[in-house]
Amino acid sequence: MVNADVAKSKQSWYVYMIRANDNSLYTGITTDLMRRLAEHKGEAVGVYKGAKALRSKSRLEMVFSHAVESRSLASKIECRIKRLSKAKKEALVKGQLSLQNLEGDSQVTGK
Repeated sequence: MVNADVAKSKQSWYVYMIRANDNSLYTGITTDLMRRLAEHKGEAVGVYKGAKALRSKSRLEMVFSHAVESRSLASKIECRIKRLSKAKKEALVKGQLSLQNLEGDSQVTGK
Protein backbone atom coordinates (compact mmCIF):
# COMPACT_ATOMS: atom_id res chain seq x y z
CA MET A 1 0.00 0.00 0.00
CA VAL A 2 1.29 3.47 -0.92
CA ASN A 3 1.48 6.10 1.79
CA ALA A 4 -1.04 8.86 0.93
CA ASP A 5 1.43 11.60 1.89
CA VAL A 6 4.09 10.16 -0.40
CA ALA A 7 1.65 9.78 -3.29
CA LYS A 8 0.40 13.30 -2.73
CA SER A 9 3.92 14.75 -2.76
CA LYS A 10 4.65 13.09 -6.13
CA GLN A 11 1.51 14.50 -7.72
CA SER A 12 2.23 16.83 -10.63
CA TRP A 13 0.74 20.28 -10.75
CA TYR A 14 0.05 22.09 -14.00
CA VAL A 15 -0.10 25.72 -14.99
CA TYR A 16 -2.48 26.12 -17.91
CA MET A 17 -4.03 28.70 -20.20
CA ILE A 18 -7.46 28.43 -21.78
CA ARG A 19 -8.54 30.47 -24.79
CA ALA A 20 -12.19 31.54 -24.95
CA ASN A 21 -14.36 32.42 -27.95
CA ASP A 22 -13.50 36.13 -27.55
CA ASN A 23 -9.75 35.26 -27.82
CA SER A 24 -9.16 36.03 -24.13
CA LEU A 25 -6.72 33.86 -22.19
CA TYR A 26 -7.46 32.51 -18.72
CA THR A 27 -4.57 31.21 -16.58
CA GLY A 28 -4.92 28.72 -13.74
CA ILE A 29 -3.40 25.73 -11.94
CA THR A 30 -4.64 22.18 -11.45
CA THR A 31 -3.58 18.59 -10.88
CA ASP A 32 -5.82 17.27 -13.67
CA LEU A 33 -5.98 19.21 -16.94
CA MET A 34 -8.86 17.32 -18.54
CA ARG A 35 -11.03 17.47 -15.43
CA ARG A 36 -10.37 21.19 -15.01
CA LEU A 37 -11.22 21.97 -18.63
CA ALA A 38 -14.47 20.00 -18.25
CA GLU A 39 -15.25 22.00 -15.08
CA HIS A 40 -14.67 25.27 -16.91
CA LYS A 41 -16.93 24.09 -19.74
CA GLY A 42 -19.63 23.14 -17.25
CA GLU A 43 -19.42 19.46 -18.22
CA ALA A 44 -18.06 18.11 -14.94
CA VAL A 45 -20.18 16.40 -12.32
CA GLY A 46 -19.40 17.32 -8.75
CA VAL A 47 -18.96 20.24 -6.41
CA TYR A 48 -16.22 22.03 -8.33
CA LYS A 49 -17.16 24.63 -10.90
CA GLY A 50 -15.25 26.56 -13.48
CA ALA A 51 -13.92 30.05 -12.93
CA LYS A 52 -16.50 32.84 -12.87
CA ALA A 53 -14.46 34.64 -15.55
CA LEU A 54 -15.21 31.80 -18.00
CA ARG A 55 -18.83 31.01 -17.19
CA SER A 56 -20.29 33.30 -19.83
CA LYS A 57 -17.78 32.27 -22.49
CA SER A 58 -17.97 29.44 -24.96
CA ARG A 59 -15.63 27.35 -27.12
CA LEU A 60 -13.01 26.98 -24.41
CA GLU A 61 -9.76 25.43 -25.58
CA MET A 62 -6.70 24.44 -23.56
CA VAL A 63 -3.83 26.16 -25.41
CA PHE A 64 -0.93 25.89 -22.95
CA SER A 65 0.13 23.68 -20.07
CA HIS A 66 3.33 23.15 -18.12
CA ALA A 67 3.91 20.50 -15.44
CA VAL A 68 5.76 21.30 -12.20
CA GLU A 69 6.35 19.34 -9.02
CA SER A 70 4.53 21.47 -6.45
CA ARG A 71 1.49 23.64 -5.93
CA SER A 72 3.71 26.42 -4.64
CA LEU A 73 5.76 26.54 -7.84
CA ALA A 74 2.62 26.30 -9.99
CA SER A 75 1.14 29.30 -8.14
CA LYS A 76 4.33 31.33 -8.62
CA ILE A 77 4.36 30.63 -12.35
CA GLU A 78 0.64 31.38 -12.62
CA CYS A 79 1.21 34.76 -10.96
CA ARG A 80 4.07 35.58 -13.34
CA ILE A 81 2.02 34.61 -16.38
CA LYS A 82 -0.95 36.71 -15.22
CA ARG A 83 1.35 39.74 -15.05
CA LEU A 84 2.45 39.32 -18.67
CA SER A 85 1.06 41.43 -21.49
CA LYS A 86 -1.36 39.74 -23.89
CA ALA A 87 1.39 39.73 -26.55
CA LYS A 88 3.79 37.85 -24.25
CA LYS A 89 1.09 35.38 -23.25
CA GLU A 90 0.46 34.72 -26.95
CA ALA A 91 4.21 34.22 -27.48
CA LEU A 92 4.23 31.70 -24.61
CA VAL A 93 1.29 29.84 -26.19
CA LYS A 94 3.04 29.76 -29.59
CA GLY A 95 6.30 28.54 -28.04
CA GLN A 96 8.12 31.75 -28.94
CA LEU A 97 8.69 32.55 -25.26
CA SER A 98 9.76 30.04 -22.64
CA LEU A 99 9.03 30.15 -18.95
CA GLN A 100 12.77 30.57 -18.38
CA ASN A 101 12.62 33.83 -20.34
CA LEU A 102 10.01 35.36 -18.08
CA GLU A 103 12.65 36.68 -15.72
CA GLY A 104 15.51 34.24 -16.14
CA ASP A 105 14.60 32.71 -12.78
CA SER A 106 15.32 28.98 -12.45
CA GLN A 107 12.74 28.82 -9.65
CA VAL A 108 9.99 29.53 -12.19
CA THR A 109 10.70 26.48 -14.32
CA GLY A 110 11.63 24.14 -11.49
CA LYS A 111 14.96 23.35 -13.14
